[in-house]
Amino acid sequence: MPARAVAPTVGVMDLPMVAGAASTVLFAAANLPMVVKAVRTRDLRSYSGTALVVGNMGNVVYTFYVLSLPWGPIWVLHGFYLVSMGVMLGLFTVVRRRTRSAGYTGDGQGTDDRRR
Repeated sequence: MPARAVAPTVGVMDLPMVAGAASTVLFAAANLPMVVKAVRTRDLRSYSGTALVVGNMGNVVYTFYVLSLPWGPIWVLHGFYLVSMGVMLGLFTVVRRRTRSAGYTGDGQGTDDRRR
């Protein structure tokens, strides 16, 4: 029987785990400002509702794969994606309903077309 290859280690974690943890932090750090800005300003005009829906559907399907994996950085990263995409879709839906009911037309003529 051939010997099993052992991944290089860094302290207590093996190198792939360190890479996964580092990439999780980087991906979250890259996406967090976008989510914070959207929540703070409620300005989601540049977002596509279709893209947000499809992205959330993809995240739900991908969850089945992630749940089959042992605990690790991918769980944290995927959890971040689930929450951030869910928040973005929810916020998009709420803001869209409010702007439609307030008479937003997007042409500067509606009752809610002022800059915030």
